[in-house]
Parts: sequence; structure tokens; C-alpha cells
Amino acid sequence: MAFLASLSPPALFALVAALGLLVGSFLNVVILRLPARLFHDWTCQCRELLEIEAPDTEAEPAGIATGRSRCPKCRTPIAFYDNIPVLSWLLLRGRCRQCGERIAVRYPFVELATALLSACVIVVHGPTIEGLAGLGLTWALIAATGIDLDHKLLPDQITLPLIWAGLIVNLFGLFTDLQSAVIGAIAGYLVLWTVFHLFRLATGKEGMGYGDFKLLAAIGAWFGWQVLPTVILLASGVGAVIGLLLIAMRRMGREVPIAFGPFLAAAGWLILVFGERIVDFWLVL
Repeated sequence: MAFLASLSPPALFALVAALGLLVGSFLNVVILRLPARLFHDWTCQCRELLEIEAPDTEAEPAGIATGRSRCPKCRTPIAFYDNIPVLSWLLLRGRCRQCGERIAVRYPFVELATALLSACVIVVHGPTIEGLAGLGLTWALIAATGIDLDHKLLPDQITLPLIWAGLIVNLFGLFTDLQSAVIGAIAGYLVLWTVFHLFRLATGKEGMGYGDFKLLAAIGAWFGWQVLPTVILLASGVGAVIGLLLIAMRRMGREVPIAFGPFLAAAGWLILVFGERIVDFWLVL
């Protein structure tokens, strides 16, 4: 920590941005592989329960930290020099070196977004314990956002550790007092749980998933119950506007569900960076 504090601001931000690029590359792996592992494990559990044998040709998905990255089309392992964050994608012009398959722009986007958001956290909180904790929260929210956008899924492997992490950091009062954190975790879960069941009783449909409850509980655990109304209003408002725009542009039908997790994650990150200024702004409105 003392070493980071001794760096000049430009050097510190450059170091954090470089770290963010590397972490963003790893988050791409998490976003891609974690759901595949979960679906495989759930399938195996169902087969075991129903006493069904797995096909001999079924391959086990790669682990998060094991197995080399491969081109999804030609299955050629990606060399380290083709896996440099952002730079490799630019040099390869967004295509696989072997087969020419297009590499999605989302990969460099996640890397750049992670670098930028990480630098913003350190700009606000500095090279402190709060800053380091904020980096961990930011990276977890990015992974949760990517998975929810792809699969309408917020894995317990991300949301539950976030709840516990929020309670632990606030044992030392990093972002709020412990009592507010505990109440925030409870209230964050129960608010959306209540909305979910009221909506289901009124319409017979499920308006959101249990992962959304847990993610809001995590935000409450990190920042206290006081921020929950602001987070819900901000996430719901932005989500409604984007949903209406997609419908108006005919990019999405009225019956197609929208992942709510990304909006909760964005609202939680804004609270991390802007804190009371966001709360005061919404109170004025």
C-alpha cells in the first residue's frame, strides 16, 4: 500500500489501468466459462437423480483457471501473443489468426471497461483499503453483468460471496456501519422478493430472478440500507427507458424479458464512486 501511495497520480492510474486490462481479460473467461460449467454440473446432477448415463461423446467444459483458450470455430489454442488484452484484437483486426473467424468486439470492450472503471475507483478512493475493496466489487459486478446479459442468470458463485464480502468490509466501517450493512442485506433481498411475489400473484408471471434479490442484498451489504431506494429507482428508471427504446426500435418484443442485473450492478457501482452525491441528487428530484 505504501508503494502505491508513493507513486505519482499518472503512474498510479497507468498501473491500475494496466491491471484492469489483465483482469478484464480474465473476466472474459469467467463470463464465458462459468455458465458452461454450471449448466454442465446441473445436467450431471439431473442425470444422477434420474439415473441416466451421460453420452460417451460429451466433453466436460473447461474450468475457470484451467484449459487454454481456443477459437470457438476451429478449436485452435490461442497463443499468448494473440491473447494480449485489446492489442492482440487490434493487430488481428478482430479475427482468428488460423481460420479468420470474427472475434466478438465484446472481448476488448470488457477489457477496456474494466481498465476504465478500475481507474475511476482509484481516482475517487485512492490507493487505500477502500480503493482495493472497490476494485474487487467492480470486477465482480462486471462479471455478473456479462453473465446476466448472456444467460439471464446471476450465479450464486458471484452474488453470495459479494454479500459476505460487504458484511466483512463493513466490520471495519469501510463504507457504512455494520448495523446498516446487515439491515441493507436483509432489506435488499426482501424488497425484490416481495415485488417478485406480488407481481406473480397479479399477473401469473415471474418478473425477475432470485439472483436479482441476492445482488441487491449484496449492494445493501456494501453500502447500507440507506442507498437501496436510490439504487432501485436508478436501476428501474434506466431499465425502463432502455426497454422502451428497444421495443420502439423493434429490436425486442414486449414479451421478451430484460436482464435486470446489469442495471442493479451499474447503480451499485455509481454508489461506490459517487456515494452521497447520487443519493442527494435523487432526493432533490
